[in-house]
Amino acid sequence: MTFEWHRMHKHEEQIENDVYERVSEQILEHYGVEDLSELTEEQWTEIHKWQEENVSEYSPMNMGFSDCYNQWENSNYED
Repeated sequence: MTFEWHRMHKHEEQIENDVYERVSEQILEHYGVEDLSELTEEQWTEIHKWQEENVSEYSPMNMGFSDCYNQWENSNYED
């Protein structure tokens, strides 16, 4: 019997959501804000610097940082 994994995308989605939640929770807690939109560009520069220095390029946590940044960017640069 050939190996199959039906609906694997559901598992991937759950993992992505978990990573996002963990990263956003750490950021919000560290900066004492309730929403990512409250962060400044300077704070994001600091976060990116830390990420580059401490997170492996292969780490799944990078996806969470990217998703958090994208959410911040979308909420702060809407037309």
